[in-house]
Amino acid sequence: MTNTSPTARQKVRTAIFPVAGLGTRFLPATKATPKELLPVLDRPLLQFAMDEARAAGIERMVFVSHPSKGAIERYVHQDEKLCKQLREKGKHGIADALDENAIDPEEEQAHFVMQPEPLGLGHAVLCAVDECLPGPVAVILPDDLIMGQKGCLSEMIEAYETGAAGHMVATMEVARDEVKAYGVLDPKGTPVGQMVPASGMVEKPEPEEAPSLHAVVGRYVLDASIFDDLRNQKPGLGGEIQLTDAIAKGVERVGLSGFRFSGQRFDCGSKAGMLRATLAYAGQNEEFHPVLEEHGSMQLAAE
Repeated sequence: MTNTSPTARQKVRTAIFPVAGLGTRFLPATKATPKELLPVLDRPLLQFAMDEARAAGIERMVFVSHPSKGAIERYVHQDEKLCKQLREKGKHGIADALDENAIDPEEEQAHFVMQPEPLGLGHAVLCAVDECLPGPVAVILPDDLIMGQKGCLSEMIEAYETGAAGHMVATMEVARDEVKAYGVLDPKGTPVGQMVPASGMVEKPEPEEAPSLHAVVGRYVLDASIFDDLRNQKPGLGGEIQLTDAIAKGVERVGLSGFRFSGQRFDCGSKAGMLRATLAYAGQNEEFHPVLEEHGSMQLAAE
């Protein structure tokens, strides 16, 4: 049995990145470019997620990919040949940026596993089990871009290490007519700071049946027992192995809490969300302010 007392809480050392999806909503762009590499200005979605994991102290990144998406592995690893060519042309700044963004095998760990069929988020997480370091794991969905002064995962891990619950999920409040697009928290008791104790989760409920307006978005910190629960999890909504169902199964053993992060979340799995993220990111850079003003879309970074 997993011990979840505060004194026994293990460090979160692994982050799982489910990146096997085919990105059909962004076709034809994703016919050649994985959706995780689509840029918000000049920075791919996946880079935001990797940097968030680094800032949270993650030691190993496990990418659950698809055989058709080899570009992700090429992006993640260092490209010594390209950097050498850039330096020979005097483009040292660009080469330095590429080196900084990529995984340095001497300092960081990146592992790739394949999910050949789209059998659900829970199945994707289970695919990563053999590559994870001991202890709890984080799950980051690059489609959910969260911008803030402090990374969402950093905030969550700090709270998680207090030993409040074995499973923690990032949550945000949404309008009631939007809950059917999310997993929704079933709260219990009184929120403590940014944490919302919960008795379970419901996957994509009808608005009138939703237990709350606390929608779960793409950041999770999960007790290692999640893998055993996923192994025994039967297909749920859509015939897929739902991560939400496996989390709910372990609530009585390890506990569950939502975490109300401080940043702003953008659903970059949608075109509108990607556009909003691009405008917000551009607003953080004075170079783009004149362009935003031209189109009446000025969005300055938060103070």
